[in-house]
Amino acid sequence: MSDFINNGWALFVAGMTSLGVVGCAILLAFASRTKVMAADNSTGHVWDEDLREMNNPLPRWWMWLFVITMVFSAVYLAFYPGLGTNPGTLKWTSINQYEVEQDRARAAMAPVYAKYTKMTAEELARDPQAMGIGQRLFLNTCSQCHGSDARGSRGFPDLTDRDWLGAGTPEYIAKTIVEGRTGTMPPMAAGVGTAEDVRNVANYVLSLSDSPNNAVAAQLGKAKFEVCAACHGPDGKGNAAIGAPNLTDKIWLHGWGEQMVINQVNIGKTNTMPAQGRLLTPEQVHVLGAYVWSLSQGTAVAGK
Repeated sequence: MSDFINNGWALFVAGMTSLGVVGCAILLAFASRTKVMAADNSTGHVWDEDLREMNNPLPRWWMWLFVITMVFSAVYLAFYPGLGTNPGTLKWTSINQYEVEQDRARAAMAPVYAKYTKMTAEELARDPQAMGIGQRLFLNTCSQCHGSDARGSRGFPDLTDRDWLGAGTPEYIAKTIVEGRTGTMPPMAAGVGTAEDVRNVANYVLSLSDSPNNAVAAQLGKAKFEVCAACHGPDGKGNAAIGAPNLTDKIWLHGWGEQMVINQVNIGKTNTMPAQGRLLTPEQVHVLGAYVWSLSQGTAVAGK
């Protein structure tokens, strides 16, 4: 009910719900008092010469079933939310129920994770059971973006290589899982210069990784690259401290080619990894972080 834009809708829902229950009670009372309209206990309507519409009362069990339903409705609405924004006397919400169930599940799983809390990422990577748990956590939490094989796709990093926008350590990975991460490259066209300057810089960037490029344009763009060097470094090898990508390898997170680089310079880019700290316990983050780290180390034993 929190989606209502004003209290009027909440009152409307509460009113219609109450009227529905009261209306059923009135209808039942009226029907139970209706008298026979004809001496033969019919309504007086006849079809096909001898087919009469009878006016028999409701079976008693059926009537009491209606009564029980209305009483149950009234009791339910008193205890649980249903009358607009009224929370009910039990103050029950689906969010609270979910949190209670999550706490129970975490308490039940605590003994499983207990032995992993003091193990290092290297030790966890050599533990088949820990990596099996880490793999399942990854499939449930991370595979929607990074893929079930962790190789990512355009815009979603490949976690199986050693190309990290950040530090790439188990601690950094765990911190990123908990807090999330936002990487932003601002539009830099104004600082680079004209459209031709941007094209030249794009070709120089491509030349850093020996990707196909226009050598003449690349040479002309080298001087303008100083605008980009503030983040990517004068040699283009990036800066893990601020998450600036290494431009000298051939790993392109958002696609590659002259036009792609031109678009990045002109428009910029923002990528966000959502925080998962609310979904996972610290123990789960520890195991999951070790699993993700192991994928790029050649030591993963998950699934074996």
